[in-house]
Amino acid sequence: MGVIEELKEIIDSSENIVFFGGAGVSTESGIPDFRSAEGLYNAKTEFGYSPEEIISHSFFMRDPSIFYKYYKKNMIYTDAKPNYAHKALATLEKEGKLKAVVTQNIDGLHQLAGSSNVLELHGSVHKNKCMKCGANYDLNYIMNEHNCKDFVPICDKCGGIVKPEVVLYEEPLDDIVVSDSLRAIENSEILIIGGTSLAVYPAANLINYFKGRKIILINKTVTRADNNADIVIHNSLADIMRLVVNTINEEY
Repeated sequence: MGVIEELKEIIDSSENIVFFGGAGVSTESGIPDFRSAEGLYNAKTEFGYSPEEIISHSFFMRDPSIFYKYYKKNMIYTDAKPNYAHKALATLEKEGKLKAVVTQNIDGLHQLAGSSNVLELHGSVHKNKCMKCGANYDLNYIMNEHNCKDFVPICDKCGGIVKPEVVLYEEPLDDIVVSDSLRAIENSEILIIGGTSLAVYPAANLINYFKGRKIILINKTVTRADNNADIVIHNSLADIMRLVVNTINEEY
């Protein structure tokens, strides 16, 4: 039996799958990984700082204008569409097989593809809140320059600065999201890890709580969890999911 046939059989026979994913899930939708060598070079060349510096809590508080210039150009892709990985996972959820998507991504593409139980460890670009009065704003509001002063979105209720509800460097993960993610992974029968190098902590530690039957790892490069996985495929996540999930819904 080939590895694709084996993976397909595992998925077909399970009704308790959890997916844990990272930047590689969305790169095939045209969203680049800002941690790549190219992303690092571009940030330092244009802004004079590394991505990790710019999207840190202390930098945001010190210079929200430069933060937003970088953030809007490099972290938000309003034209991005779900790829076959997103669609396959949404299909598996609809079929009652996939219980949760635990993602490090902030783009909202899993929801756009149709997934409903999405646990966003690092928050979402679609959620934004005034730091002064707590008013909530969507992505369209912060991207509309009429609502901004020097790229920084301003609350139309109290004049405070609107901050994206994404987890910046130096900020803790949301306790409720972490607890829900731990519970989902711990109770799952099959854990599919895809599109992540497992190099971002503390999120990457969550897979250590898996107690189920099989770990499937699909990533283009080697990860620290390769030796612990039952099936390892170094290939495109979207291509593999397209092969193993035949009932992918093309609508989203």
